[in-house]
Amino acid sequence: MHRPVIDGILETAVYVDDMEAAHLFYSDTLGLKRMIAGERLFAYDAGLAQTLLVFHRGHTGADVETAGGVVPGHDTVGHSHFAFKISSNQIQPWRRHLADSGVEIISEVVWPAGGTSLYFNDPDGNVLELAVAPLWPNYLS
Repeated sequence: MHRPVIDGILETAVYVDDMEAAHLFYSDTLGLKRMIAGERLFAYDAGLAQTLLVFHRGHTGADVETAGGVVPGHDTVGHSHFAFKISSNQIQPWRRHLADSGVEIISEVVWPAGGTSLYFNDPDGNVLELAVAPLWPNYLS
């Protein structure tokens, strides 16, 4: 049996308690452009064909009827994690920008393949990462 092909990850989701604090962080601190603002979610442009969904924790568990069909309910408890890709010449500017923005880098990892990751938290404690290739076998540059 031939398996269908996956082209990549289109959306990454994070759940937050304070939507306005999250918006200030993701738009002002990280520089992401908000594409959609609603009561349950904000959607941000995270790069070519990539979207960061910021959901209001506790407000997304019920199914949502839309004109095009039903969006199944979902939610999470606790802190989540995701990573942004950055180029190697941007790691030092990001270190400075995070420090200037009052965002503490909680960990820095140099990976066996040679890449580097900076870890920090958003206002809700979610663990975010800025990752420089090489990191994974499929993320070389």
